Amino acid sequence: MHLAIAGNIGSGKTTLTGLLAKHYNYEAQYEDVDDNPYLDDFYEEMQRWSFNLQVYFLRSRFEQVIRVREENLNVIQDRTIYEDANIFAPNLHAMGLMTARDYNSYSGLFELMERNLQAPDLLIYLRASVPTLVDHIQKRGREYENSIRIDYLRRLNERYEAWINTYDKGKVLIINVDKNKFPENAEDLGEIIRQIDSELNGLF
Repeated sequence: MHLAIAGNIGSGKTTLTGLLAKHYNYEAQYEDVDDNPYLDDFYEEMQRWSFNLQVYFLRSRFEQVIRVREENLNVIQDRTIYEDANIFAPNLHAMGLMTARDYNSYSGLFELMERNLQAPDLLIYLRASVPTLVDHIQKRGREYENSIRIDYLRRLNERYEAWINTYDKGKVLIINVDKNKFPENAEDLGEIIRQIDSELNGLF
């Protein structure tokens, strides 16, 4: 079983991944943040490092999904490969932070990878307003995120909404993070688990 959690920066993906992995006794696959050699440079100089960062994430997540399939794992995945290709890379290109040449190379690479992709059994989308994202980002205090701009988060949110409204690769569960405070509220987490169980039961 492959469950994947999608959402903007600061929406709570990593927290929910850990909580659900513990509840279901699934393997947690986290986004490669701490060991990512490009993140600090990217947030300091986005235009210079955008292509490098996106290719790194693309390779990392492709490796994750191939391993899920080959080893038949029960997994909760923190962010999907589809978000890289449909949200982050095109957003950087649209903002003039990734050249057309680099974006075309990136898109071509993803299209080749997509032929070997298997979509998650359930995609859990964490919908959050920009103020909620900013609050979460400030609370966790990652140094490299201090320079993230509000307009960058807003643009990403717009792309997330456009993407999730057209996602047709499998089942989707949408959680409103402005209202559901699962990190500190056990009842809210329980509601998410109830909804997941309902969706999973329909998969068999």
